[in-house]
Amino acid sequence: MTPVDSILARLLALHPKRIDVSLDRMRRVLERLGHPERRVPPVIHVAGTNGKGSTIAFLRAMLEAAGQSVHVYTSPNLVRVNERFRLGSRGGGLLVTDHALAEALTECEVANGDSPITLFEIETAAAFVLFARHPADYLLLEVGLGGRLDATNVVERPLASVVTPVSMDHVEFLGDTIEKIATEKAGIFRAGVPAVIAAQTDLVSAVLERHAERARAPLHAAGQQWQATVEHGRLVYQDEKGLLDMPPPKLFGRHQFDNAGTAIAALRAADVQLPAKAIEQGLLRAEWPARLQRLTTGKLISLAPAGAELWLDGGHNADGGRAIAAALGDLEERVSRPLVLVVGMLSTKDRSAFLRNFTGLVQRVFGVPIHQEKSVPADEIAASARSAGIPAAAAPSIEDALKAIATLGFDPPPRILITGSLYLAGEVLAANGTELL
Repeated sequence: MTPVDSILARLLALHPKRIDVSLDRMRRVLERLGHPERRVPPVIHVAGTNGKGSTIAFLRAMLEAAGQSVHVYTSPNLVRVNERFRLGSRGGGLLVTDHALAEALTECEVANGDSPITLFEIETAAAFVLFARHPADYLLLEVGLGGRLDATNVVERPLASVVTPVSMDHVEFLGDTIEKIATEKAGIFRAGVPAVIAAQTDLVSAVLERHAERARAPLHAAGQQWQATVEHGRLVYQDEKGLLDMPPPKLFGRHQFDNAGTAIAALRAADVQLPAKAIEQGLLRAEWPARLQRLTTGKLISLAPAGAELWLDGGHNADGGRAIAAALGDLEERVSRPLVLVVGMLSTKDRSAFLRNFTGLVQRVFGVPIHQEKSVPADEIAASARSAGIPAAAAPSIEDALKAIATLGFDPPPRILITGSLYLAGEVLAANGTELL
């Protein structure tokens, strides 16, 4: 184990529950640390169900294209916990080193003592310690779960509070209706701080707008104060400050036009002055692993059929599946190939709702296990796919699934998407030897 792994193992023993939404423990440890959250750079706070990470990726790329230094805190990590902590610099941010992270975690461990605290809370406290000590122009802060009681929701006055698309997920913690979940997300709104709301269903929009009004947070909602549309393959953004005609985002899929538009809206609502050229460069440079990421090199490529495409996406809920399916449909119109899914999911997710999005689009599904406590057995995933009308089989591993696909004789070679969980995506990147910087 690395020093970081050893510290995290000790901390996990203090409060074995991975998720326990409350701000009491967080406020206690931050007070003992001298309130580092009050000394971080100006914050853009991002909540939502889908698109948080991609929106932050666009925000970072745009700000860095303008020469700004940007700290970033995201979750979960895919391969190494260091991925959650990016320290900004003028030349572009770098993931925190093992040494610096171990020091920050140790400081938080000492301050916390033997008091109960979740692993995410202590990691978030360590993030504030790191970000308070390293100068930067901005901090992009992603909510871990929900919003109202999330460990990140201790920043008193961010520049903007952003809510990306909200859908049913984590119902065991956030509530069993979309209204309850939207209410939890709206808990990040602050008086006088712009509430930037991405395109939502009517029901979610009504909840978020009502809570923004109650919080006295100025409203900046998609379709009202701003809009982002796709016109002739380009992103056209418009608000009261004017119109931007931009190239398509580097991140693939129509949903990424929406995420890019939300990022632009957040910057403009927060009155962050960026030249149009920086926004354009940010769109073209943004990277975010395991979001319709095409793998072109690595150990797994050799196991797939010769000439096949290998894609990776961490989508794991119904709306995420809908966005992926739409993007794959667009890709099929451009270059037609048989589509095969390799799917691993957790038991806390609605796999039937996720898989139904791909009916009529996919030729075959292979269920695979994830090396997590709540992994769904591969044969149950295959059964769910068959119930959705998709031929399916189980495979004992990702490698075995790719080998099985290679025996099917698709012509032309297939387009293979590995999806269903960010945990699975992390395992794929690790097995493939893909380095995350």
